[in-house]
Amino acid sequence: MSILKQKTIKGPISFNGIGLHSGKKVNMTIKPSSPNSGIIFKRTDLQNNNLIIPNVFNVVSANLCTTISNEFGTKVSTIEHLMSAMYVLGVDNAIVELNSEEVPIMDGSAKNFVEEIIKMGFVVSDVPLKLIKIEKTVSLKKENKFIEIEKSNISLDIEFEIKYNNPLIGTQKNKISVYQDNLDIVMSSRTFCLFEDIEKLKKAGLAQGGSLDNAIVVKDDQVLNKDGLRNKLEFVNHKILDCIGDIYLSGYKLIGSIKCSQGGHSLTNSLLREVFKDKSNFSIFELKEKSLPHTFINKSALKSIA
Repeated sequence: MSILKQKTIKGPISFNGIGLHSGKKVNMTIKPSSPNSGIIFKRTDLQNNNLIIPNVFNVVSANLCTTISNEFGTKVSTIEHLMSAMYVLGVDNAIVELNSEEVPIMDGSAKNFVEEIIKMGFVVSDVPLKLIKIEKTVSLKKENKFIEIEKSNISLDIEFEIKYNNPLIGTQKNKISVYQDNLDIVMSSRTFCLFEDIEKLKKAGLAQGGSLDNAIVVKDDQVLNKDGLRNKLEFVNHKILDCIGDIYLSGYKLIGSIKCSQGGHSLTNSLLREVFKDKSNFSIFELKEKSLPHTFINKSALKSIA
């Protein structure tokens, strides 16, 4: 079996939790799927028009999370952590069934998804991977926010910077290579918010399921979670986690180099829409056995099928 071929999971994986923003209980099951089917979400609480494709152009909201919709208005939100886990582990094809409109937040990171997918294992097909390679530099700037993507020979590099007035968070910056670095720390980095923003979020109908069990809460120069941070760059690392998940809405693995300052779901989605507006910005090709060196495959994925 080749790790350069399309993969799905060996069997169903179930998760139970609550939606971070909806506050509703949700049961979710990831099921195997056939090659070239991609990732598909299915709302089992609805009988009709209940399939939603995680596609760049199906994003209908990127306010604090990524929400996708089909042509009938059926939505699924907060998909980015699960999409990030599947990207990093190389799950190309799967059906995600859930009985609510929001993916369960679990511990606020992708850690639980990664662990359970690795535990289940993979089925590797005979169908080659497809990749998107960036051919031209595309950049966007919105006020103090900036994002850019440019060519890379064999990797997906993400350099991310955040700037907060909060004395604890401050300015953080990190750069990772998605296919070469061990991303355990990134995948376990949790979503976060400032204590003073909680009431505002609740009044806006957001963060209804938020708690110290699924988010880092920062008040002044203190982390309110009793066990503190999981890593010293957890805030910016979570932004990188989100970015990976949002990139997967391109449909395939990506070869390129991304730099972002103070961005988020909306800016990443805007960038990808700009990339796909012009076919000369990118190319799509199948990954043959000798197309790329072994460093293309993420170390986590290698360990998971060893």
